[in-house]
Amino acid sequence: MKALRNIVLLLLLALPAFLGAQQPDLPAEQVDIIKSFDARLADAERYRLDPELPPLDTGVRRQEYLLSSRSLEVAYLPPKIRPLAMPSNKESGERYDGYARLGGGFPAAFLGEGFYNITNIENFNLGLSAKHHSANNNKQVENQRFSNTAFGADGTYHFDQGFSVNGGLGYSSDVVHYYGYNSLNEDLDEDFSFEPEQVRQKFDIFDFDASIFNGARTEADFNYHAGLKFYLMNDDYAARERGFGLLFSGTKWFDGSHPLAIELETDFTSYKDTANQSLNNFFLRPSYTYHAESFSAKLGANIASHDDNFFFFPDVELSALILGEVLGAYVGASGTLQKNTFRSLSDYNPFISSRIQVRNSSYYYFYGGVRGNVQGIDYDAQIGYKTVDDLALFLLPDVYDTIPRFDVLYDTASIFTIKASLSAPLFDGFTLTGTVSQNFFSLEREEKPWHLPSLTVNVGARYVTLEDKLTVRGDFFLENGVPFLNDDGDAENLNGLFDISLGADYYFTKNIGGFVQVNNLANNKRQRWFRYPTFGLNAMIGIVARF
Repeated sequence: MKALRNIVLLLLLALPAFLGAQQPDLPAEQVDIIKSFDARLADAERYRLDPELPPLDTGVRRQEYLLSSRSLEVAYLPPKIRPLAMPSNKESGERYDGYARLGGGFPAAFLGEGFYNITNIENFNLGLSAKHHSANNNKQVENQRFSNTAFGADGTYHFDQGFSVNGGLGYSSDVVHYYGYNSLNEDLDEDFSFEPEQVRQKFDIFDFDASIFNGARTEADFNYHAGLKFYLMNDDYAARERGFGLLFSGTKWFDGSHPLAIELETDFTSYKDTANQSLNNFFLRPSYTYHAESFSAKLGANIASHDDNFFFFPDVELSALILGEVLGAYVGASGTLQKNTFRSLSDYNPFISSRIQVRNSSYYYFYGGVRGNVQGIDYDAQIGYKTVDDLALFLLPDVYDTIPRFDVLYDTASIFTIKASLSAPLFDGFTLTGTVSQNFFSLEREEKPWHLPSLTVNVGARYVTLEDKLTVRGDFFLENGVPFLNDDGDAENLNGLFDISLGADYYFTKNIGGFVQVNNLANNKRQRWFRYPTFGLNAMIGIVARF
């Protein structure tokens, strides 16, 4: 312990000499402490960082659906269609830009159609289509024949700035023949006969449209659209019609689900036969729709103008979920001015005269119904009441005319409607669809709704199997006989429609297949239009390609 104290003492005695060796310039006499050390940090500038979500993917993607279709006659002046949500189908894994069918059948039928979509150009797609369908039953009924030919192109370019432009061109030529004199031969025991050129009617239509719209979601969540459309139509009896329309619309979305929309439309029609007629309409359509978790409400109006007369139509609907997606209910009201032009009337009835009066039909429609989804089955049932000013009806001016052509007459009507639709994917690959509609007419002047159907039933079944190589279709169509005036001036009903059709497509390879279609298995030759029986049993067979 003594030795330890000696060592500590020696170290303390040697410390001043050691410090002096380390700081040779420091004065040895004294040390002045000027200020006590006070460590402080300078003020720092605060930077605020606000986290941001990554930008949304707003690119526009083109979706292509290949659907087998069949042209169906629908009830005249139908109420506004409100489709249910469609169940998503399995993606096939293959995409085809082209599709073509070529076939023939009886009576003397020919079908050729094709579509090709050009998508290999960045931000641009172009669709080209062509179709020709004709049939000739001259061996059974003289001059019972038709021919439909159409060509079209539609393209869209998406600019990097977020807007897109679209344009389309189309041409169609529909040829029918006034073969109604054959029915007159049976009634009068006559032998009227005509060359095809003497009873031929041909409708040529040229279409053009263009538009600009936002092809991507805008920063303000505002959608816009501006477009124009034009058509020129003429027939073999010197009738001409021109149509021109402009449409401007904008929609502002609030919280991504509540749209405030406004539309401004001008629609001009000029029709000329032996005199000139014009039918010019203007529309302003504002609306706001609120979507909540269990209900939605739309409040809007359709303000129309024609010949300095103004019309105010409602555009409202309230819908609510009662049992989730199983059961929902809705009520609403709508209305508009619907044009009866030479184009729309001849499309509905190709046997009309070329000397008609074009006119607006003004209607109000009030409706309510239920809809929902039960285990994948979508349904919609609705009742409605419609009031129509200038409902278009069709009558022969002379039932003994050797070339029967229909006049168009107008009447005020009230229509009570019951309708329902169903879409049921019952099991994998099999889907059953159906619609039924029943109309009850009450007219102001006419005794019956001449040539307008009251009951229409459509049922379709589709089954896809064998790894999507085979598609089998079945369709059933039922429609009541429409009312007409007989040769004594009395109201009667023509025979009804009862049509069962079957068809199938089968692909032998990935790209090549065949198809067969047999229509009207019951050989029902009803007269949809007085003096004009429809084709009976007819069939088509051919090849189909996709590429």
